Amino acid sequence: MKLQICNDAQEMGACAAASAGAAIRNAIAKRGRANIIVATGASQFHPLDALVADAGIDWSVVTGFHLDEYLDLPQTHPASFRRYLRERLVDRVPIDTFHYVNGEAADPHAECERLGALIAQHPIDVAMVGIGENAHLAFNDPPADFETEEPYLVVDLDRACRQQQFGEGWFESLDAVPKRAISMSVQQILKSRTIVVSAPDARKASAVHRTIEGPVRPDVPASILQRHDRTLVYIDAPAGSKLSQSLLGARGA
Repeated sequence: MKLQICNDAQEMGACAAASAGAAIRNAIAKRGRANIIVATGASQFHPLDALVADAGIDWSVVTGFHLDEYLDLPQTHPASFRRYLRERLVDRVPIDTFHYVNGEAADPHAECERLGALIAQHPIDVAMVGIGENAHLAFNDPPADFETEEPYLVVDLDRACRQQQFGEGWFESLDAVPKRAISMSVQQILKSRTIVVSAPDARKASAVHRTIEGPVRPDVPASILQRHDRTLVYIDAPAGSKLSQSLLGARGA
């Protein structure tokens, strides 16, 4: 795991996008195509803005996969991650294919199987992810399942996760936040050749500290990233405020 502490969220986004873009271009140069995973939420605003501005990416040979989605939330809802991805990525670049998670599928377990079959055919070159306030990875809330090899799972969202979604302004009330979702599994994320993590803001400071400096354990889902040797973590100064002094030299590294 490599850490870089940036001055602010915009710089963090630029650095994360630069690493993700380099991984995409490298995959295209080696294999003629690139396969990516894209996260959503407030942590990805600046990384995705910078990524779509990267003129060096040939999006016509890129296949994208959706990380997670709420169950039974219409695409028209402001919090829909399908809507988010269309508006912030898919409609802004000529990407070849993007595989969405259909949270409105009649059978969400069948939807997991459909996506699992697809991603099995597309080894992932780079995953862009965030860290939740409860240290979740995708929608794998604590305690996360570190063992399952199923690529996608139907999961229950804990109160802390739902409180974050409400606190970020995606829903009008806590009760309006769905209680279930489809999420990519931890093991599927770890299969990515490169993982680019973006985690801005002081409200993520505790989760960032436990992810980077604490033991690897299911009640800190993102801590599993310590075991992936090509994880690149980008945070801003407020998100790094609880890190030990020995790590603060990562600023600008």
